[in-house]
Amino acid sequence: MAEDRKKVVVVGGGITGLTAAYYLQKTIHEKQLPCEVLLVEASHKLGGKFQTVYKDGFTIERGPDSFLERKRSAAELAIDVGLKDELVNNTAGRSFVLANEKLHPMPKGAVMGIPTKITPFITTDLFSIQGKMRAAADFVMPRSKVSGDQSLGGFFRRRLGDEVVENLVEPLLSGIYAGDIDRLSLMSTFPQFYQVEQKYRSLIMGMKKTTPSAPKKEVSPKNQGIFLTLKGGLQSLVKAIEEKLDPSSILKGTRVVSIVNNDEKGYKLQLNNGEWVEADSIILALPHFALADLFPDDPLIHGLKEMPATSVATVAMAFDAKDVNDHMDGTGFVVSRNSDYTITACTWTHKKWPHTTPEGKVLLRCYVGRAGEETVVDLSDEEIERIVLADLKRTMDLHAKPDFTIVTRWKQAMPQYTVGHKERIGRIKSNLRDAMPGVFIAGSSYEGLGIPDCIDQGKAAADEVLQHIG
Repeated sequence: MAEDRKKVVVVGGGITGLTAAYYLQKTIHEKQLPCEVLLVEASHKLGGKFQTVYKDGFTIERGPDSFLERKRSAAELAIDVGLKDELVNNTAGRSFVLANEKLHPMPKGAVMGIPTKITPFITTDLFSIQGKMRAAADFVMPRSKVSGDQSLGGFFRRRLGDEVVENLVEPLLSGIYAGDIDRLSLMSTFPQFYQVEQKYRSLIMGMKKTTPSAPKKEVSPKNQGIFLTLKGGLQSLVKAIEEKLDPSSILKGTRVVSIVNNDEKGYKLQLNNGEWVEADSIILALPHFALADLFPDDPLIHGLKEMPATSVATVAMAFDAKDVNDHMDGTGFVVSRNSDYTITACTWTHKKWPHTTPEGKVLLRCYVGRAGEETVVDLSDEEIERIVLADLKRTMDLHAKPDFTIVTRWKQAMPQYTVGHKERIGRIKSNLRDAMPGVFIAGSSYEGLGIPDCIDQGKAAADEVLQHIG
């Protein structure tokens, strides 16, 4: 009966591919299915952007550092692989916006920059009187008449005006996507805002009505935030998943260079070592540009080659607490694009995630690079450190150089969901379904780039594979 066994190949060992391989293998074992899984990763380690540095008692993330608790799939995955006791919430604290050479507290009640409480918005000095009056026009402005996709920038500028967008909405959204909000797709990033506007007409009133109020009785500690991470760093999740997978099902340091039809028996994948692997079904958990390289000039994936991606860098700096006059009661800030700063955001990690930093130390994690401003990522570590340190000294009192700095570059790391993205990805998936049944794509380039989004896509791809192979 060995010839009846099905084989699934997962290409890409980032969090999406790891999730797909884990849940596939879990189902196969639980249901004793005649099927096997092979995970193929081009680099010599799994995890993609999940990289954690352990140095001098610090736990420092090179890539993402957390995920939203309300998006449950990430925490569920951690629990499934035995890390329930490692989950920890961030410490809640005020966030700031750096604009006009000043750190302004984020107006209370702002949801992605949209005010849901009027008084904090009126009293903040983040906006001029004219800017506040222009935003108030949202109360009387008619609904958008655009029925298809539109840019995030165009939508928010129409509702709230340029000043609120530039000083609040854009820094927050850019912090998530590192993109140009005047090119990013509304329907692929925040379709709920369009739906709220269409239902309530006023975006502000709609968000006020639909944003849940805090419960009267707090079940969790008062200063507990809405994000989760793992005490041992996100790399510990990668390690836990890898330990759950069958050792023989992981192939590292090997790249897939082509995929061809294998008569009526599925597909054959050519590896860069010259070997061929047969598969009844394939999950391509690859960035869009890698997928485009795998299918050069193939009309099936038309549009992926033109899809932009932004390069960014994270800069972690460790200090002695005595060298930092830290008077801010908060966890970090984002930077208005109108400000003359290179950094786009800074997290006071020792406050937001106290478990990451030894007593008596300070850990600052800054970000550089965004759409149109990526050249800084190519500078040397020393130049980046000098630029970031100069920016920080304009926002806080630093009396010494850092004990150490860790610069991590992420080239083409942030896929840009430009206007029409949802339709393009839908068309590509439909093309693959018709021409290459059993081949599925998943990952941050397609239907959400947050950690839970990627995990959701990995699980969905695993389900599609199981349905396909019966």
